[in-house]
Amino acid sequence: MDLRRLVVAAVVLSEAGILHPAIVGGEDHHVFLDWEVSYAVRSPLGVAKRVIAINGRLPGPLLNLTTNDVVHVNVVNTLDEPFLLTWNGLQLRRNSWNDGVAGTNCPIPPGENWTYVFQAKDEVGTFFYRPSLALHAAAGGHGPIRVNNRPVIDVPFPHPDGGEFDLLIQDWYNMDATQMQERLDGGRALPPPDGVLINGLGPYEAELTFEAGRTYRLRVSNVGTRTSLAFRVQGHKLLLVEAEGAYTQQKHYASLDVHPGQSLSVLVAADQPPKAYHMVVSSLFAGPELYGVGTVRYAGSSDQMPSGNPLLDDRSSHNTYNRSMEQAKSIRMNLTSGAARPNPQGSFHYGQINITRTLLLRNDESEIGGRRRCTVNSVAFANTGTPLKLADYFRVAGVFTVVSGWPETRNPTLSTMAIDASYKDFVQIVFENRLPSLQTWHLDGSSFFVAGMGWGKWSQDARSTYNMVDAMYRSTVQVYPKSWTAVLVYLDNEGMWNLRSQDLERRYLGQEVYLRVSQGNSEVPDPRDEMPMRPCLPMLSCVEKLKVLKAGTS
Repeated sequence: MDLRRLVVAAVVLSEAGILHPAIVGGEDHHVFLDWEVSYAVRSPLGVAKRVIAINGRLPGPLLNLTTNDVVHVNVVNTLDEPFLLTWNGLQLRRNSWNDGVAGTNCPIPPGENWTYVFQAKDEVGTFFYRPSLALHAAAGGHGPIRVNNRPVIDVPFPHPDGGEFDLLIQDWYNMDATQMQERLDGGRALPPPDGVLINGLGPYEAELTFEAGRTYRLRVSNVGTRTSLAFRVQGHKLLLVEAEGAYTQQKHYASLDVHPGQSLSVLVAADQPPKAYHMVVSSLFAGPELYGVGTVRYAGSSDQMPSGNPLLDDRSSHNTYNRSMEQAKSIRMNLTSGAARPNPQGSFHYGQINITRTLLLRNDESEIGGRRRCTVNSVAFANTGTPLKLADYFRVAGVFTVVSGWPETRNPTLSTMAIDASYKDFVQIVFENRLPSLQTWHLDGSSFFVAGMGWGKWSQDARSTYNMVDAMYRSTVQVYPKSWTAVLVYLDNEGMWNLRSQDLERRYLGQEVYLRVSQGNSEVPDPRDEMPMRPCLPMLSCVEKLKVLKAGTS
């Protein structure tokens, strides 16, 4: 490690104890990791492609945590372009400085490093990390995250005595990510993907081994570019137990939909005759239908390949939006169990809290300045290259505009705006999808209650159909074509938080917004509510540019 990196490491470690006492308690466990981001070449579908690997691996290493662990991930960027990682689903309590998106973090320049420091505060569940700049996520750079319960907290299902497996499923393009970006910059849409992968592997390369009579936990995340996927294991039932940190009412499914950006956990009992079985991931709502096929093999079985047709076995029902919405509505939160804490998840009676404001966000497509854009209320987000969080911190005018709401503009426009939100507001966000394709939306910094979804346009009358008792609490939700989805979120995490489409094409073309959650009564947030900025060499160079910008506008 060179002197420059040693200086950064020393700064980070000293700050962990000096600048951030709220994040570091004497009893908290610290996890220190070094990750090197580099290019590699992989050919999962037989076509060589330049990918982004972490420590030479795709998927990258497992980030295996326990509730309240303090994480120090030193990321060294050996790419020839700036890079950022974001932690999909982790709430990063009071710490949006480490969110890893362009609105909060300065990119890590080539040859530099940045140490993410955050705590898995009061969290459990299944999540993943991925790149957040440009179309890097289409090239890889992702990996699984587990946040395990502390031993003193009961889990509402028997311990999986066979073990746990992380399964990252995704659509895959043989096209290089830079070519994909050039295509979008030229006004052309992306073509359909070329295939479906399981843990970065092509057909029949992913394998799991079961021992008869044991139970396994499969943690499944859709880390793909844009495609909803159905997951199933031939001849076995999937017992859904958790989704993005919330325990579910336990129900068996033959197949489960996992939309872009979503994560879930299922228990699978190895209770079938000991042989080999298909593990199938199939695309939804898009043609031609694509399949990723792996193998579940029972220990001691002589079978080399599963029998039957993997493209037909175990199809629970037709591939329709109606069927998918019904499945989504059947997934409910387990109100009787705790999650990261011993008190039941249902003790937060969200249905009895008054909604302080409603944000109606309509997504669409428009042509702006002669180029195809994806919009929210007719506004496509413009990334200025300056983190909104830093501009806000240093009070630099002209970088972005703060708006109290997000009214729909008369003419489609390109703009950099953030929605002003009050700390501890209870907000209703309604996503209205005007397009003929499914959308998914993700909120950093908070999870939300998925209160309702339905066809057509949303109206106030739709509230009578909401689930105000046991709606799922998650960070990523789907919005079906020509339909709406309503979520309720308690904004108790101060900071600048990204609300984005999980379709990489749509996000790149402008479908994202930021929520500026603050108390509004102080220029300097209380460290108990939001941690101060943590200097680091990439961050400091970005700050110097901001100071020059501020001097020029004063």
